[in-house]
Amino acid sequence: MNIAILSKGSANYSTKRLKEEALARGHSVRIIDYTKCYATIEKSNPVVTYKGEALIDIDVIIPRIASSNTRYGSAIVRQFEMQGVFTTTSSISLVRARDKLRSIQLLARAGVGIPKTVFSRGGLTDDVEGLIEDLGGAPVIIKLARGTHGNGVVLAETKKAAKSVLQAFYVMDEDGTNILLQEFIKESAGTDIRVFIVGGKVVASMKRQSLDDDFRSNLHQGGAGTLIKLTDEERKTAQKAARAMGLSICGVDMMRSEKGPLVLEVNASPGFGIEKVTGRNVASQILDYVEQNSKRKRRRDRVGA
Repeated sequence: MNIAILSKGSANYSTKRLKEEALARGHSVRIIDYTKCYATIEKSNPVVTYKGEALIDIDVIIPRIASSNTRYGSAIVRQFEMQGVFTTTSSISLVRARDKLRSIQLLARAGVGIPKTVFSRGGLTDDVEGLIEDLGGAPVIIKLARGTHGNGVVLAETKKAAKSVLQAFYVMDEDGTNILLQEFIKESAGTDIRVFIVGGKVVASMKRQSLDDDFRSNLHQGGAGTLIKLTDEERKTAQKAARAMGLSICGVDMMRSEKGPLVLEVNASPGFGIEKVTGRNVASQILDYVEQNSKRKRRRDRVGA
C-alpha cells in the first residue's frame, strides 16, 4: 500500500515509529507536511497538492495533526476523504476531539464518567461564587477550552484565586475566552492514566505521575510514566469514551476517583511515549488496523455532533 503520514516533523518519535513499522511490512511510505499542502476544489475532482505534485496515488493516510493546526490539517484530511482515501482518523472526529466543550458534552451524553464541569466565558466573573459552588466548592480546575498538553490549565485553590484567573484569561482575549471549570478530584491530584485505543481495543496503558507538586501529570509537563494494570471498569470506560468520540485510534486520559474512573480527555493524535513505558508495539497495532480495514467501506459516523 501507499501510505502517507500527515506530520509536520519526520523527526517526531511517533512519525518515525509508524514509518519504521510500515516499511518493515513492505509498504511504501511518505511523510507529508500537511501545512505545506493545498487543496484544489472543483466539481468531482478533489486534489491535494504537495510540493507541486498532485497526491493521487495514496491508499491510506495516517493523520498526526498538531492541535495548533487543527483547522487546516482537518481540511486536508477532508480533501483526502473526498478522494476516497482511507484515513485512520476522520476529519470530523479530529475536529470533534479538539473541541474540549464538545468532547465532554458527547462523553456525558454517552454515559461516560467525567469530572463535573461548568462552561463559561472568561469575562464572566460576577458570579464566580455561584460557579464554584455548583462544582462543590474550591479548589477548582480552570481550563482554556483551546489548551493542550497541560497548557492553559490552572488550579485555583480559593474563590479569590479563581476570580483572578478568570480575569487574567479575559484580559488575554477581551472578546471572551471560553473557559471550562471542573471539580478538583483530590485523590487523583498529580496522577492520571493514559489508555491507548486502536480499533476499539486497549493496546497499552500507563499511569502518569507529576514529578513535583504540579497537579498536572502530562509527560509534556515533565510527568513520569509507569506500567499500570487497568480494572475492567477502566478498560470499558476507555473503550466507551473512544466510541462516543467516533475515534478508532486515540488516547483516553482518565483518573481514578471515589466515584470510579473519570475521563478527562480523548486525544485524537496521542504520542507514542507509551511504547517506551510499556514495551508495547503501538505502531504495529496501528498498522494491523490499517491492513485489516483500509479496503473496507468506511462506516458512517454515528456520533451525531
